[in-house]
Amino acid sequence: MKYHKILVCSALVAATLPLVNGQAATPPVARELPSAQPLPLSGREPTGAVITIETPQTGAGANSVNTLNPSIQIQGAYQGSTPVGTAAAEPLALTLEDAIKRGIQYNLGSIGASQAVRQARAQRLLAGAQLLPDVAGGLRETVQQIDLATIGLHPNIPIPGFSFPTIVGPFNYFDLRASFTQSFSMTGLRSWRSSQENTRSSELSFKDARQVVTLAVAGSYLQLLASAARIDTARAQIETAQTVYRQAVDRNLSGLNARIDVNRSLVELQTEQQRLTSILNDFEKQKLALARLIGLPMAQRFTLSDTIPYRELPAPNLDDLIQRAFSGRADVQAAATQVKAAELAKKAATSEYYPSLDVAADYGVTGVNPSQSHGTFLATAAVNFPIFRSGRIRASIEQADAALAQRRAEYEDIKAQAEQDVRNAALDAEAASAQVRVAESNRKLAADTLTQARDRFRAGVADTVELVQAQESVATAEQDYINAVFAFNLAQVSLARAMGQTEQGIALLLQGK
Repeated sequence: MKYHKILVCSALVAATLPLVNGQAATPPVARELPSAQPLPLSGREPTGAVITIETPQTGAGANSVNTLNPSIQIQGAYQGSTPVGTAAAEPLALTLEDAIKRGIQYNLGSIGASQAVRQARAQRLLAGAQLLPDVAGGLRETVQQIDLATIGLHPNIPIPGFSFPTIVGPFNYFDLRASFTQSFSMTGLRSWRSSQENTRSSELSFKDARQVVTLAVAGSYLQLLASAARIDTARAQIETAQTVYRQAVDRNLSGLNARIDVNRSLVELQTEQQRLTSILNDFEKQKLALARLIGLPMAQRFTLSDTIPYRELPAPNLDDLIQRAFSGRADVQAAATQVKAAELAKKAATSEYYPSLDVAADYGVTGVNPSQSHGTFLATAAVNFPIFRSGRIRASIEQADAALAQRRAEYEDIKAQAEQDVRNAALDAEAASAQVRVAESNRKLAADTLTQARDRFRAGVADTVELVQAQESVATAEQDYINAVFAFNLAQVSLARAMGQTEQGIALLLQGK
């Protein structure tokens, strides 16, 4: 009788354990069917822009010409930076090369582009992980007591003198196991290749962001140089106006001219002083803007170490420059790479119609304790193929095709933009070069006219009206010349940017080539 009790208990426990503890041989759960990763409709990242503008401006003086009014507009993230360091007591001697290096390192547009590269690389890693196996391990120790009635077992065995227990246990066992799962599909492979192209596009966009930052910093530096030249000119005009005013006062005290001549000369002096105040204020604001671009503390004082005079250059070959722009500009290359990524994304979406292969296996040891255990394993392979997915595959293909069409259009647009940038910069450089020559001649004529007017005033054959007009002509001619030189140098930097060679172009500009 005791033997029968043991036998029956053992049989029920053996039948119960797999149901309760999940030790029965069940295949590993297959991973979800692969699906194509949809791309954003546009491959562009609107982080900001840097635009150089040269618009005609009519001079106010009698000898003035219609001059170019150059300016640089910095928008979006490129306006800011992450300030680094503390302000020193001594002014910093800032070269253009140092400013560009700081801008590339600390400008917010450059930083954002570098973080976008990190994000794209992470997405590529994630897409690649879908092609690699998943291997996991686990150790489980279980101690359990079972109420047979809770799982639907009501043993009623008619054995005289024996009452079967309704509670089994407590008992224990352990399970040490490693599992392996792997999925193979054309969708996953093409999605990974698409993510590779996206990563390359982000890297090219970062390279283009460096070019944009370089253009922003160089343009701002050139603008500061022009403002510094205007300050020197304004101070020279003040000295001239002070001399004329003293002469007018002396002549008035001597009875050689009327009080109105003194008043005119004083008005001219105060006008030049007001002009200097305005230029100084604008100069300090431009310095703050440059400090923001390159991550300098706002309280840090600095001076400009470089000077970039006008150097006449031969007319460029436009066709050659345009071809160099197509092959050298990082944004054009990034747009081409975005097209490749979209083509692969569409192929990945089409591949959802194809079968996929899933492989799963596990191996482990199970028993009451390590000395009383035995190895168990399971291996499965399955081919999965779609039969009906409610139009989801077709929707993925349509979405990928729309992104492809958009990115092809953007690629053609950026090529046209590159050509327009080259042509605009070349036209600006040609016009500015001509303006420099005219402005240089005007400077000489205005200076000679002022000398004659002063001689005539001292000789008493002219009043201050002629002298003030001559002073204004000199001031206007100087401003025209400064604007023309600034416009020419800015056009050279813009032309280098248009060809994707901003840093090299600035290096050549500093060398005078």
